[in-house]
Amino acid sequence: MICFPNAKINLGLNITSKRADGYHNIETIFYPIALKDALEILPSQNRKAYILFETGIDINSRAEQNLVIKALSLVGEHRDIPNIDIYLLKNIPCGAGLGGGSSNASFILKLLNETYSLGYTYCELMQFAVSLGADCAFFLKNKPAFASGIGNNLVDIDLSLDNYFMVVVKPDVSVSTQEAYASITPKQPAVSLQEIVKIPINEWRNLMQNDFETPIFKKHPVIGDIKQSLYDQGAVYASMSGSGASVYGLFEKKPSVCFSETFPDYFVWRNYI
Repeated sequence: MICFPNAKINLGLNITSKRADGYHNIETIFYPIALKDALEILPSQNRKAYILFETGIDINSRAEQNLVIKALSLVGEHRDIPNIDIYLLKNIPCGAGLGGGSSNASFILKLLNETYSLGYTYCELMQFAVSLGADCAFFLKNKPAFASGIGNNLVDIDLSLDNYFMVVVKPDVSVSTQEAYASITPKQPAVSLQEIVKIPINEWRNLMQNDFETPIFKKHPVIGDIKQSLYDQGAVYASMSGSGASVYGLFEKKPSVCFSETFPDYFVWRNYI
């Protein structure tokens, strides 16, 4: 069977407090976008429990470090899974704040559950997802959601960006999430994202903030330059997603500029032709 794990963007991201376990509590809105990988599992003809075949964007990591394999191993501790071949076509760039790895993990949890009739409930799959990574929980339901805690407490929200043109740009920059958190002083936001998201999008610019942007832009000015360029080209709202390094822009009208030419050396994705 085959599935198509999609990416997400963060609409705002507030680091609200540091936890006793060393993690941080956050507030953010996860929004799914149509940038997708392809993930397929087939019966294996050899004696290995699995073989992972990767194509597309280079992940540059060992198979056992891939969240797809970690998810498979987690399920395999509780259920018998036949030997399988896994084909993963990566279109979502890594280290982008787009949740590509987390999406792959959650989608294979669902794929295994459906293909082999494992009988896991949504709540049971959620427990697996949270143990794999905070963002993984979102991709199980894969609908716009307000997230709190470490990102695993999810509340559905009524939000659609279908009428907006979206551009995502990722420079050839690597951002360490651990380093990004180290530069943050947690604080409670003056206005909750749950309230901000209810107002018109053209008013988000001065209200909906990503706390990671200030330290990340200081260390990697090119990311801030991309955000400003998107505004210069007419975006009504632009932001870094997660801890970076990708930046997205929302446009009310189809942009006349070719962003692949504007950013010839960067990854560029758009939801329009």
